[in-house]
Amino acid sequence: MKIGIIGAGNIGGNLTRRLTALGHEVYVANSRGPHTLTALAEETGATPVTVEEAPRGAEIVVVTIPLKAVPDLPSGLFDEAAEGVAVIDTGNYYPRERDGRIDAIEDEGLTESRWTQRQLGRPVIKAFNGTYAQDILDRPRPAGDPGRIALPVAGDDAAAKRKVRELIEELGFDTVDAGGLDDSWRQQPGTPVYGLRGGVETVTKALGEASPERTPEYSG
Repeated sequence: MKIGIIGAGNIGGNLTRRLTALGHEVYVANSRGPHTLTALAEETGATPVTVEEAPRGAEIVVVTIPLKAVPDLPSGLFDEAAEGVAVIDTGNYYPRERDGRIDAIEDEGLTESRWTQRQLGRPVIKAFNGTYAQDILDRPRPAGDPGRIALPVAGDDAAAKRKVRELIEELGFDTVDAGGLDDSWRQQPGTPVYGLRGGVETVTKALGEASPERTPEYSG
């Protein structure tokens, strides 16, 4: 599968490592340009490209950049992606330590991924936002293994969600359907499932225990 990754930080870098190891054709980009990704490319066999090039022909595109940077992405970014492209949003809103206050999230009550979807103009699937980056490398387990971790996945596009869940399961993790994007507050920072290492039952229970009220730590 052709996969574009926009953002080569901890999550993006480790997804590049695992997805290339699984045989996928990975095109990775960051804000600083392909020349800064030479080491990652040599390590993994991924192709370093510009942000504009990463989605071209891709069946899945992972957007894993700071939330405040999402509005700066080029317009028409996904125009040349494969038909039915699934866009994964791994982002989180950290108003105090990084992103500043985003009025639509704070005042309109938008979930973080609903806001991201508005900026991108494409349906997104929220996944990996509460996952420790190192776990992507260290904690894959075969299906049925009692130590296999489950990740919540939220989104409105059923076909895209199915594609993303299948990819996560190929990576060595179970998944839990966390509902649509308007339900994705259940996996935002400060909720019980955020950063949780647990199986399907544990993750499902944590999603059910979430509160839609933002904790002060994650409010602007």
